[in-house]
Amino acid sequence: MKLYVYAICRDEAKFAARWMASMSEADGVYVLDTGSADGSPERLEQLGAHVFRRAIQPWRFDDARNLSLELTPEDGDLYICTDLDEIFDPGWRQALERAAAEQNRPQYRYRYVWSHLPEGGDGMVFWHDKIHTRQGFRWRYPVHETLVWQGAELCQPGLAQGVCLHHWPDPEKPRRQYLPLLELAVQENPQDPRCAHYLGREYLYAGQWEKAQSQLLRGLSLPANRWKPERAASMRYLSQCLLAQGQEQPALSWLYRAVAEAPDLREGYVECAQYFYQRQNWPGVLLMCESALAIRERSPDYINEAFAWGALPWDLAALAAWNLGAFGRALEYGEKAMALAPQNDRLKQNLAFYRRSSAANPPE
Repeated sequence: MKLYVYAICRDEAKFAARWMASMSEADGVYVLDTGSADGSPERLEQLGAHVFRRAIQPWRFDDARNLSLELTPEDGDLYICTDLDEIFDPGWRQALERAAAEQNRPQYRYRYVWSHLPEGGDGMVFWHDKIHTRQGFRWRYPVHETLVWQGAELCQPGLAQGVCLHHWPDPEKPRRQYLPLLELAVQENPQDPRCAHYLGREYLYAGQWEKAQSQLLRGLSLPANRWKPERAASMRYLSQCLLAQGQEQPALSWLYRAVAEAPDLREGYVECAQYFYQRQNWPGVLLMCESALAIRERSPDYINEAFAWGALPWDLAALAAWNLGAFGRALEYGEKAMALAPQNDRLKQNLAFYRRSSAANPPE
């Protein structure tokens, strides 16, 4: 089996050695450099990559990805698209070959750790799908680009168990190009709820509350918008916009709607708990945290947030339980929070306090 890695690059020389070491299990590595000024092409070539230099004007990610794929050899069995700030866990080739032998699919999903917690654990985690055959796929959308299957029959991706890709982004890399590209995506695809969701979220990040609300509401109203996890996320973003403008009750209403839309996801419950925490509504905090923590299985889709799966819901549950006089539960939840963030000094201090409170107030 021949496996080729392909990527686009611009000014990422600092990642070159680490990335090439991770991709060394492939039969070839092919990079499209779109205008580096930091020596990236030369460094990658020194490390064994096949590098092509092309300008993409006007810039859009799907055009760059499609060209980078076209520049790879045609005799590959599978093509793996990664970025230079990503690295595989070792042994990924063997795991992928095993999945291909067992499933024989044109596309494979694999575990993707998009972010990492400050204390070292995994942050946002979902199953990505950028391993595929050369024929039948094209990249689509100017930004937040995705692979689109061109075949007549339905493409059901396989699952590459044991393949895990980690994202270690440059924190200094700006997002300024995202907003105009997302506006372009909506212009090109006005009925696509995915584009509306992403643009609304980007307006939120930029603090443009009214534009964010308008776009998120428009997206929710589109006939094609039927994917409940993304709908729930749009509702949570609407709540954040309203809170930023001091509209507390409408914000809470959207949080309730997010929970109702996707009751099997933790995120809506935890954001409700945060809302109640700010207002010292301890029964509300405890109810929402315990509802979130009852969900044990993390969604495989990108709609999941690190905050919902780290120490936060346990921490909030502990604080609420203590304030309600449930000292044993506070201790239990505090221990769970501490286990997920063992270097957090505040959690250490809280846990010691819960232990003293529990010892001084034993259950009858």
